[in-house]
This record gives sequence, structure tokens and C-alpha cells, in this order.
Amino acid sequence: MERPAWAPPGIDISVPSVSRIYDYYLGGSHNFEVDRQAARRAMEFMPGLPKIMQANRAFMRRAVRHAVAEGVTQFLDIGSGIPTFGNVHEIARAASPRARVVYVDHDPVAVAHSHAVLLDDEHTGVVAADLRRPKEILAAPEVGRLLDFDRPVALLLVAVLHFLEDTDRPYEAVAELRDALAPGSLLILTHASYEGIPLTEEVAGGAVGVYRDIRNPLVMRTGEQISGFFEGFEMVQPGLVSMPDWRPDRAERGEDGEDGETPEDPYAFSGYAGVGRKA
Repeated sequence: MERPAWAPPGIDISVPSVSRIYDYYLGGSHNFEVDRQAARRAMEFMPGLPKIMQANRAFMRRAVRHAVAEGVTQFLDIGSGIPTFGNVHEIARAASPRARVVYVDHDPVAVAHSHAVLLDDEHTGVVAADLRRPKEILAAPEVGRLLDFDRPVALLLVAVLHFLEDTDRPYEAVAELRDALAPGSLLILTHASYEGIPLTEEVAGGAVGVYRDIRNPLVMRTGEQISGFFEGFEMVQPGLVSMPDWRPDRAERGEDGEDGETPEDPYAFSGYAGVGRKA
């Protein structure tokens, strides 16, 4: 297998990565054939996976704009993935030129490309770290340089918590990050669930099995379980809902959104999204 010039040295390009699979779903070019094969296998069970990812990105953009409108201009995006059009810093900076963003991911390709994209951006940083170890994230020099935790921060956990099994203690990780945030901070979150998917759980479970086979288990939690991540936060209206139902832009109803999303597609309503404010 030929190694692309953009692939960081030392990574095993024969092993699929959830970040690169996500990039493939969004139409990106920073993925390998092994990632594309895994994505296509998952789509045999759940053909609407790209629609789910597009709805996820569209929600993220709306939530970032909401944060800036509420006066929050600091962002900590954990599990940020490979840079694509419409990243957090682009959306936030369009609304507030003084916005500061730190991206965190443990995928070497995602980290390398984030560094390349943000090379000359003094108000945006990249950290190689894992959500399972929040202390390392909070202690990272780039986090300390760019974010003032005495002021509100928007913590983004978008499409990442469902890759943490219960043995990874995801609720404790979120709570530790929450406790470091100032009052007025926001939690912006999406999470996969069998609830809302226009398939039987048995059929959808085939796609979940693909992620298990590549040793990146996808944990499908219920809405009640997902709401537990917001302990210590007051839910922002309309609460925990499907992604297109969280404060939809008028333009997204009845016509394509910024990523070509058509919210009326039933797959777009799979899983949950929500924003909480720390009192």
C-alpha cells in the first residue's frame, strides 16, 4: 500500500480510523482505502450515515453561532477530527474576530492536518490528547495559552462520546471538564443512539458491528443516558433533541443546508444533540 505524502510518518495506514471514516462520509480526501472500505461496509447496513454526519456538522455550526451570540468566544473542541470546510474557528471567527479555539484529538492524521491548516493562526491551537484523560487536556500548554478558564468556555463534545465505553468512565471525564469551566460556560454535544434511526435496531446494529470489528466500538446510548452528560448544566431550549430540530436555520428547512444537508431525510434525525449552560 502506497503511503500518501500527507500521511504522518509512523501511523499504520492499514488500520481504519474513525476520524478518517468521518472525513470520508463528509466527502473529504484525507482517508485511506481501508477507511473507505470500512465506511462502505457500515453503509451497507445504514446507507444514511453521510446524512447523519452532515446533520451533525450543521448542528455544530448553529451551536457555535449561538455561543458567540451569548458572548462566549472561547472554544475547546475535543474529538475535533480532520479539518474540513466550516470548522469551529471559521464559524466562530466570522461571528467574532477575537474568538479563540483549541482543537483536541488523538488521531495523528487529524492532529497533523490541524497543525498544517492553523500554522499561522495565533488564536487557534492544536493538542494531541485523549478525552479519556481530561487532566492532560486541561494541563496542555496550548490550552493554557489560549483559554482563560476564569471566563466562559464552550466545550464541544461533538460525535465523540459514543466512542467511549462505560469502562472508559465517560461521565466522569465530562464532569472533570465541567468542573474546570467558569459559570456561563456551554457544553455542546451530539451522541449516536438507536432512537430516531429509521431502521430496526437489529439492522442498525450491523453498522455498529463494523466499528466494533475495527476496534473502535460505537456505543449507542438512550436519550436518558445521554442527558446524564449534562449533569451540572442547565439545558438550553429546545433541550436534547434530534440534530435538525435544535434551532434550525430557516434556510435548512426545505432546501439544502451549508453541507448539502436535507434535514427532511429521515436519517438526519438519528441520535441526539443539545447545549447546556453551566450555572
